[in-house]
Amino acid sequence: MLPQKPLPRKLRLFNRIVLILIGLACIVQCSRCAFGEKDEADSFKTDIPEETAEGENSLPQRDLPDTVEPRRIEQKISEAINLDHVYAQKDTGLAHAMDTYLRRFHPDNALYVAVDAKTNEIIAWGERKDSAIQNKPDYLSRATFPAASLAKTITIAAAFDSKRYSINTEVPIIGSAHTLYKRQLKVPENYHGPTVPVHFAFAKSYNPPIALMGMNLGAQRLLNAAKKLGFNRNYPGGIPDRSHYAPPDSGYGLAEVACGFTQETTLSPLQAAAMMRAIVTQKAFEIPWEKNGAAGYAPTKPISLGMERFSENAYLGLRKALLATATEGTSRKHMTTRNISRRFFEDLDIGGKTGSLDGENPKGRYDWFMGFAESKSHPDKAIILVIMQAHGAYRTQVASQVAALLINYWGKRELK
Repeated sequence: MLPQKPLPRKLRLFNRIVLILIGLACIVQCSRCAFGEKDEADSFKTDIPEETAEGENSLPQRDLPDTVEPRRIEQKISEAINLDHVYAQKDTGLAHAMDTYLRRFHPDNALYVAVDAKTNEIIAWGERKDSAIQNKPDYLSRATFPAASLAKTITIAAAFDSKRYSINTEVPIIGSAHTLYKRQLKVPENYHGPTVPVHFAFAKSYNPPIALMGMNLGAQRLLNAAKKLGFNRNYPGGIPDRSHYAPPDSGYGLAEVACGFTQETTLSPLQAAAMMRAIVTQKAFEIPWEKNGAAGYAPTKPISLGMERFSENAYLGLRKALLATATEGTSRKHMTTRNISRRFFEDLDIGGKTGSLDGENPKGRYDWFMGFAESKSHPDKAIILVIMQAHGAYRTQVASQVAALLINYWGKRELK
């Protein structure tokens, strides 16, 4: 038998590098398996009241090896099953799903809330604060969060209400779609450049076209629309906190406010849910309620505020623009059968608005989704969802994907 010819030197080096990389990958995977469970249990530690950590609500004791500290094991067990705040809610299944996603995706700070569109009742919520699950939704009514591109909802509402714009009105788009410079707000006479329809600019969250619309409408029309959506108002009992919307009369500042390109426009998740519910039902703005008061952070019963409605034209345009966000806009990637069961996906109208912007209280990159899902065959079955997340150094799951997963859970039960 003839001796085999050795492999070329380059090929041998390549094979060695591949083997080293495979070995490193195995080591990393083994480390995750060894320490992942410990980290998960430790992350539950701050979620439990002190008396629960002492073992009052823990599972029945089991015989443990002498080498394990019994109290430490009991504490981890009790922490892992502390879902009292979940069982106190109307839709415990949906609340449990929110709790699960908060623990799985672990955003630094987040508030999830679901509202029955027909009754305006809060049916589920979940909160994570300072990297720990909370048993009270104190973010629900706080209005320190930048509204970001959710403020574009005000601009197009004012545009449709004024009857200056329709859903297909073409608006100039100058420069990059997601920046906002002064040069992008100067439209030359006899402009022949690219344009975009209103609904598409909203769905894609383009800044220059929406800013131009706001400057054309003027500060007063924007303020009137914001008032109908609950901004700059003191509510009974201070729930929710007063939000802030203050466009200047003209100039670049007006453009910033119109497209949400500023931290000065603020919003609470509770008000965002109220805005979406008012648009979907075409009713006057009302704050969602919960009979237990969501631990004192929401009204305990429906409260009539005597708010003014938009015109029918405005509601029609707003709905189409919201639907476009899910079919051809910023949440199109997630509102699909990859996240929502094909069994009932075709029966759903899904719409919403996304937004992202840096904020300071708490500090982080804010990621919003406010939207709805409504059955086409049974329009009385509809849910309002608001997902607000503030990420630190790393962004976890996108807000619109979290919303899609929650819509999927809701649809499995409501649209059999």
